[in-house]
Amino acid sequence: MDVTVVINPAARNGAHTHAAVRAADRLRALGHTATLVSGGSAAESSELIRAAVGHADAVAVAGGDGIVNLALQELAGTGVPLGIIPAGTGNDLAAGLGIPTLEPEVAADVIAAGHASVLDLARLTRADGSTQLYATVLASGFDSYVNDRANRMRWPRGHQRYNIAILIEFLFLKGTPYTIEVDGQRVGGPFVMVSVGNGRTYGGGIPICPAADLRDGMLDVTVVRPSGRLRLLRLLPTLYRGTHVAYPEVETFRGRTVRLEATGLTAYADGDPIATLPVTVEAVPGAISVFAPVP
Repeated sequence: MDVTVVINPAARNGAHTHAAVRAADRLRALGHTATLVSGGSAAESSELIRAAVGHADAVAVAGGDGIVNLALQELAGTGVPLGIIPAGTGNDLAAGLGIPTLEPEVAADVIAAGHASVLDLARLTRADGSTQLYATVLASGFDSYVNDRANRMRWPRGHQRYNIAILIEFLFLKGTPYTIEVDGQRVGGPFVMVSVGNGRTYGGGIPICPAADLRDGMLDVTVVRPSGRLRLLRLLPTLYRGTHVAYPEVETFRGRTVRLEATGLTAYADGDPIATLPVTVEAVPGAISVFAPVP
């Protein structure tokens, strides 16, 4: 198998590069061809991924959910499978598939085994009509503020950054007026947070949409309504266990199309800012093949 391995341009000399090199070495040791490429920007990396579709049997990316998202845009619908070498701050798609973080040889073994799992994606449409795919969770409201803060922080690394950002933003917690439609069913706000999940987790493993399934052709929506600060403080730890859905302030919905409207909110997906609301999100069943451990 001929595999093109793309390195996250944001950290070409860091853990991403080391992980990519180790994974490529492992693939070669297993008898495969592995070509390492690294773009100087997200646009350059997208171009390299697009070019690889024409000649490689598979494309692998080393980094977190951000570079995985770049690959989704280019590989969806092509039939070329994606390999993930997780080495980023958030690795939620890899974790959802059972690929361990910072174990590039294991990730290479998964690719070499050749078991490509067909997964759904979500397609977001912005107010101007432009679109973008994502794999894990779209976050808005409190989630957006947490992501904004976490992205500005330089310490600590990994999921602890999100934990600290959550605690800080909780001090400024407030409800936001939303209008939500799930397959035409209208749900009015205000809400503290609204998440639309193709996958279960975001922020390095927080199961905000605990019932979401990457293969069921549906989107899972989790909303949290305003309540007393003390009550919401008790709710906060349950997010990490996925048991928050049992609280009366939390409601869940499922559907194929979700419309979110609110003023002045940035939505995040796969860990990066993706659009200013309003947006429409649609499930795209069977959109991409990703190498995963055999179930």
